[in-house]
Amino acid sequence: MTVACIGAEIDEESEELVGEDQSAIISENGNLPNALQANGLNLNGLNLNGLNLNALNPASLSTTALASIKNPGPNGALSRELMRYLVSCALRPDQTFSFSWTDSAGVVHTEAYRGDLGMAHWWATGGIANDTYVQRQITACIAARTNWYGTHVTISLRNSESSMSSSPSERAAYTVREGAFWGNLFASAPYVRACYSPTGVARARQLQRDCAAGHLSVDPATGATTVQQCGPMTIVGSCDAVCNRVDTNAGFYAGCLENPATSAWVRTDVVVTSFLTP
Repeated sequence: MTVACIGAEIDEESEELVGEDQSAIISENGNLPNALQANGLNLNGLNLNGLNLNALNPASLSTTALASIKNPGPNGALSRELMRYLVSCALRPDQTFSFSWTDSAGVVHTEAYRGDLGMAHWWATGGIANDTYVQRQITACIAARTNWYGTHVTISLRNSESSMSSSPSERAAYTVREGAFWGNLFASAPYVRACYSPTGVARARQLQRDCAAGHLSVDPATGATTVQQCGPMTIVGSCDAVCNRVDTNAGFYAGCLENPATSAWVRTDVVVTSFLTP
């Protein structure tokens, strides 16, 4: 199995095109405290809708993007962590993204982020500004790995893309369907949405993954319980209500309503479904 990232989706029959077992997407979704959660997904540091114009290569990044990942402060840490996950989603295992930055004490740190899923390996040499399908795949990959607590949790992520295919052993080990993720963080108006599987909420919260179902918070003054979202991620409710057919083989949602708040008909099939161990 590969300790890696995630992806997006296509058509049910496409899994048959994989041929050899693709060693599943067993993905380590935890990261640094606050990284890829409320602060990490907000586009204050690394501006993704600008990043899509350039190659995913330090030599090709805009001065703004390069300054973001070299920032020695807290925003720099978030930008580097987000970049690391972008690289692991987009590039192949034989591709790396390397650069150095200097902290406030003058110490130079060298970073080398390895690709994994190869969902957009050509991004290393050219931008993806005109490829909204890839942008949405990578967004779903990033969103599914977001963790409210920043704790490491091993997850299985699936859809019908070849990079998202799962082995029988993975499916046997990761049987709790947690939820689904979709959106486009590279758009001029970035968005990301999530839904939860009702049967997976308790296990997700037990493992401290609260971004599909929402983070429970209790007001110390009133005792009222509220549900908080992970940064800009909009939780649209139960996947059973907003998503359609479940793949009979791998258990992922074949598609979900693009925005249930505005249309009960428009769907997207660029969705990643996450699974947990029982």
